[in-house]
Amino acid sequence: MTVSQAAKAFSARGIDVIDLGLGEPDFDTPSYVVNAAHRAAKAGDTRHTVDGGAARTKAAVAEKFARENGLTLFATEILAAGDSKQVIFNTLMSTLKDGDEAIMAAPYFVSGPDMVRMLGSKPVTVTGQRSNGFKLTPELLEIVIASSTKWLILNTPSNPSGAVYNEGELQALGEVLSQHSNVLVLSDEIHKHILFDGLAFMPFDATCPQLRDHTPIVNRDSKACTMTGWRIGCGAGLGKFISALATVQSHSTTSACSIAQATAVAVLAGPRTEVDQFHKAFKSRHNLLFQGINAIDGLSLHVPKEPFYAYIDCLSLVGKFLRDIAPLDSDKAVAKFLLDEAHGAAVPVSAHGRSPFFRISAAASGEKPADAVACTRVAVSKLG
Repeated sequence: MTVSQAAKAFSARGIDVIDLGLGEPDFDTPSYVVNAAHRAAKAGDTRHTVDGGAARTKAAVAEKFARENGLTLFATEILAAGDSKQVIFNTLMSTLKDGDEAIMAAPYFVSGPDMVRMLGSKPVTVTGQRSNGFKLTPELLEIVIASSTKWLILNTPSNPSGAVYNEGELQALGEVLSQHSNVLVLSDEIHKHILFDGLAFMPFDATCPQLRDHTPIVNRDSKACTMTGWRIGCGAGLGKFISALATVQSHSTTSACSIAQATAVAVLAGPRTEVDQFHKAFKSRHNLLFQGINAIDGLSLHVPKEPFYAYIDCLSLVGKFLRDIAPLDSDKAVAKFLLDEAHGAAVPVSAHGRSPFFRISAAASGEKPADAVACTRVAVSKLG
């Protein structure tokens, strides 16, 4: 968000900036979803809703999990919230206490560690290796698990790295977790529909059914369906988890927006034609942008299987300089250099637990990916 605002500030000065920072699809929300919102508003669906989600929302979510995860869920095992991030926070707030620990692999979603700290607990980060897509391994997990460990926050496909765990990798993690009954698994699956190259999403709960009672799930379809502004998320798990989440929500935001819930029902039950078209466009942009960046001397990346984000290794640029600017000493300095010289907005990822890398998004449309590659190549070539 900060990088996006900086890009907009440049644009306000008449400087055209290619914003590759924010994962914001440029397509309009599918028309049938917009129509569902309009019908709900016209029908007077504008009043208070039940704290944990309307009955129709829960029914649509239950059908989704039955279809995609092979789970049979009751209404008491589902929560609708104002966003997937809210589901995560509600989950942590309802379970963490002082002295508890939550494990997450770096690079991680930027809010994860701070959510844990806000609740008086300790985030424990594990540094994944680029060679395996930055993923957590069973050996690393075994090292950091302790009696104080409450949660493993597992994000696949990953925001921000784009890494995707396969069945064998999840099963290996499950074998470790089976030996530690004190550890719960928060499975963040919000990018599950944004995959390509024939890659199938593997749900953790289906891969490790012995841990299903320990695994609440977080999900949403907002990016896959280009409706990020509607802000709707869902959680699923044992009734004891969901009841606790609903209690936290009832004393904070109360309930998800009634109109947003109507759009969620439409998305979950509606056709996928437009969404499939979006994905084809994302794949084309992904290939153009990421392959182009990888061909620039001084930059390299592990091409992800999830087409929104990629981490770019910029270690070779650290220490270089241009004209009167100080030598680049971090990924933040590299990102600022690219914004100033290439007029391309990227996210320095030291806040995601890895450095020196920066993150780009393939959501930009039209000629922007090609322009971004060309401008970045020229800017980097000027460094000495």
